[in-house]
Amino acid sequence: MSRIGKMPIPIPDGVTVEIAPGNTVTVKGPKGELTRTFSPDMIIELSDGQLIVKRPSDNRVHKALHGLTRALLANMVTGVTQGFQKDLEIRGVGYRADLVGNRLILQVGYSHPVEIVPPPGITFEVSQSGQRISVKGIDKELVGLIAAKIRDVRPPEPYKGKGIRYVGEYVRQKAGKAGRVA
Repeated sequence: MSRIGKMPIPIPDGVTVEIAPGNTVTVKGPKGELTRTFSPDMIIELSDGQLIVKRPSDNRVHKALHGLTRALLANMVTGVTQGFQKDLEIRGVGYRADLVGNRLILQVGYSHPVEIVPPPGITFEVSQSGQRISVKGIDKELVGLIAAKIRDVRPPEPYKGKGIRYVGEYVRQKAGKAGRVA
């Protein structure tokens, strides 16, 4: 059996879970509400304050869906209780980020500032220096997607390391041109 899939998901106080026909699960908590439809092959049960995911057979597809379904449900429960956050840092002379209203304005070496409007459920925070950006939300997938889009505006380049990177990301530096020998 799947090690991840067979683990029950504890439901904390203040969180309600509704399982509708067609495997549509709605999780409501202090930070918000998330809804997702899962494969109709998976069996999702709520018992004794725990969510349990079961699979109908040991077929390869069902084994894969078992762990996936359980992980997605666990992320939904974590999202509505604690939320998720991705941190990015900006490196480069003159590179910075500003917050205007809820929009993120990036100045990263282009002739124009790049504006990013957050989708519903996502908030941005920018440090005082304008060098760190935090992307926060309750949907783990959406937080990661928006953080990746911000990083794609100016990915770190391998010679000087300038650009936008995740906090703690290692960028391997290349050696520059070798000097000419006369």
